[in-house]
Amino acid sequence: MRCPFCGSRETRVLDKRDADDVALTRRRRECQGCSGRFTTYERPETANLMVVKKDGRRQLFDRTKLWGSIQTACAKRPISAETIERMVDQIEATLRNRDLLEVPSSVIGDLVVEKLRLVDHVAYIRFASVYRAFADISSFEDELRKLLPT
Repeated sequence: MRCPFCGSRETRVLDKRDADDVALTRRRRECQGCSGRFTTYERPETANLMVVKKDGRRQLFDRTKLWGSIQTACAKRPISAETIERMVDQIEATLRNRDLLEVPSSVIGDLVVEKLRLVDHVAYIRFASVYRAFADISSFEDELRKLLPT
């Protein structure tokens, strides 16, 4: 493994952890050259998953795109990168466990909304307002009411 800071191939593993809910191994590494520390993730290679967009176009599932959209909703909120990574892992595992080669983008959006609702209400509303394309203030208020205790 090359060090992302100096490019050295001399690194050692400080800590290794397997995720409980997904096929993932996390390794904390230290570079022998510059003493920089970094984290790597290892996951098995799986079949390509195609996302069917609303207009019918198909594109490969992209973890990075999913991570970015969740991170945008969580911006300036007290939500760690590890929490976002865990949500992405869980969403991807849910999709792959369905044994489908194609999944509608709406299914992914629904899974994100479900996860964000449990983690942070502000991030949930941010994501839902874009994902559900609120047309007016009343649809926004309806979504807020779902969060209020009854």
